[in-house]
Amino acid sequence: MKKTFALLLAAVMMLALLSACGGDKPADTTPPADTSAPADTGSDAAPEEPAAGGNIGVCIYKFDDAFMTTYRNALQEILEGKGYQVTVVDGNNDQAKQNEQINTFITQGVDALIINPVMTSAADTIIATVKSAGIPTVLINREPTADQMAAYDKLVYVGCNAAQSGTMQGELILDTPNKGDINGDGKVSYIMIQGDPENIDAQLRTEYSVKALTDAGIEVEQLNLTRGDWDREKGQTICANDLAQFGDKIEVVFCNNDDMAIGALQAIQAANRTVNEDIYLVGVDALDAALNEVQAGNMTGTVLNDANGQAAGAVAEMEKLLGGATYASGEQSVYVDYVKVTPDNVGDFMK
Repeated sequence: MKKTFALLLAAVMMLALLSACGGDKPADTTPPADTSAPADTGSDAAPEEPAAGGNIGVCIYKFDDAFMTTYRNALQEILEGKGYQVTVVDGNNDQAKQNEQINTFITQGVDALIINPVMTSAADTIIATVKSAGIPTVLINREPTADQMAAYDKLVYVGCNAAQSGTMQGELILDTPNKGDINGDGKVSYIMIQGDPENIDAQLRTEYSVKALTDAGIEVEQLNLTRGDWDREKGQTICANDLAQFGDKIEVVFCNNDDMAIGALQAIQAANRTVNEDIYLVGVDALDAALNEVQAGNMTGTVLNDANGQAAGAVAEMEKLLGGATYASGEQSVYVDYVKVTPDNVGDFMK
């Protein structure tokens, strides 16, 4: 009996010892709940999330260009409306500065670039830079050559065919009752106020506005061609000087853009000349100010350079590139048509 009791007591003590040590019960591997407080971000607001569409860098050749102001505002509105985080920078008409801005965007890791080059002659450098970084890029407003763009298959140009705008300027003159020959001497005598001659748009508008006349069998006489750099004040000064020098011999004033045309109009009015009576005046862009002058009869006409259509096209092509699209050589230019604006249809383009 004593022996049985001793064995029972030993068994109880052994069970107690095993229970205290955990025995054969499997360890609990469930991780403990995280009860730590969130890190202090320095603000009561949640951290800002990046825009869903990604980060886009936009380089404009200079902000105080009237047409490019309309264009960049439309571009920014479309991009932001789609959820992109957008940074737009002013190149101040300085190519070296714009090159630095492009490199900065690349360093910041933007997802795509939209670039309005200061100088088309810098296209090789710009294209080599974005290609090296592998950044999908849309060039706008100033078109490189097809050979230059062929160097990079994630590059596309969106703009208008400048030759078309020049042709339409010439057609505006051909549509006048005397086809521009106000004094009836058998030829059209004109002055040309040119933008930046380094810009392909300026070159083609200058060439094709006159070509439209000669192709129609009209004899022409160029009295003067002067660089106006797209600037209204320069347009006024150039036209005033030419009117003082050539007087009534001037029958047509061709301007590569509306800002210079409005400046020329000021000089024409100061010289007591009357547009559409003893002189014709045409521009390009269809800026609001120019539309008002066409409606008032103070400009013969202008040509719509569709900033909103081009901005929409630039964003559409950018999104194709972001989606993985590539472009073959010869297929990298996307054009938006120009439209002639006359006193008969100007109301269709006014806000």
